[in-house]
Amino acid sequence: MAIKQLAVFVENKHGSLNEVISLIAGAGVDIRALSISETQDFGILRMIVNDLDTAKETLRGNDYVYNVTDVVAVSVSDKPGAMAGVIKILSENEINLEYVYAFLGSDHGSACVILRVADNEKTEKVLEAGGYHVML
Repeated sequence: MAIKQLAVFVENKHGSLNEVISLIAGAGVDIRALSISETQDFGILRMIVNDLDTAKETLRGNDYVYNVTDVVAVSVSDKPGAMAGVIKILSENEINLEYVYAFLGSDHGSACVILRVADNEKTEKVLEAGGYHVML
C-alpha cells in the first residue's frame, strides 16, 4: 500500500522554506522525510508527515498550493550496494522512476527510500518478491 506524500509549491526567495516548515511545526505536525527541488522562481517541497490532514488544513489556511501523491517507501539496508539492488529490480521489471529520495531510519541500520513510480502496486510486489520490506 502506497503512502501519502505532500508536495508544496514554495516561492524561491529568502525565508520561504522557513515559513512553510514553521507553519507545519506550529501545527504540531512531524515531518518524517523531506526533499526539495527548485527552479528559478519556485521550489517543490516534498514531505512525508505524521498528520496529513492537519498539514493540509494548515497549508490551505495560509494560501499555499499543494498536492498529495501516492509514493512507495521501501526499507533498504544501510550498506554499500543496497540501493543498487532496488534499482536493479526496478530496471529488470521495466519500472521507471520519476524521482527518489532517502533518509536514514531511526535504528541507523537501514534507510527509507521514497520512490515515485507510475505503478505503485507493481513496484511493491516486485520489491517484496526481491526480499525488500515495503513500508506502510
